[in-house]
Amino acid sequence: MASWIRPLREKIGSSLIIVNSAGGWIEDERSRVLLQKRSLVRDLWGFPGGVMELGEAAHEAAIREVREETGLTVTPVDMVGIYSKYIVRLENGDNCQTFVTFFRMRITGGVLKSDDVETFALEFFAIDAMPALFCEQHTQMAEDAIAGRVGVFR
Repeated sequence: MASWIRPLREKIGSSLIIVNSAGGWIEDERSRVLLQKRSLVRDLWGFPGGVMELGEAAHEAAIREVREETGLTVTPVDMVGIYSKYIVRLENGDNCQTFVTFFRMRITGGVLKSDDVETFALEFFAIDAMPALFCEQHTQMAEDAIAGRVGVFR
């Protein structure tokens, strides 16, 4: 969890806030895409990424979050898009409008490993064999990445 969220939530409770996040579409050498099962959503898959820290650029957050959640070092290649119209209610009752900057990323190092804190499992999937994703936002991000789109805004 980003360091600024807890103090904010202590003041406003579970009221709706905008949360800026960043993540990535990451393919291996066989053109399979990396998906993550988050600890809180064990039965469905999504893309690695997470909440930006204050003062952090979106691409920096994506790089940091991918490293923390997967063990991989990555570099952004291009921006697939910005996905900002989605409102979610988290398992703890907090309400968020999630604003995700989603990058196509290239692996430059590291070793794939789950952190057992935010990540329950990591697996590369063939694009035509991807499992269901945990929310509409991730589904639309996948559709845009598969289609090779860049600069999408939803």
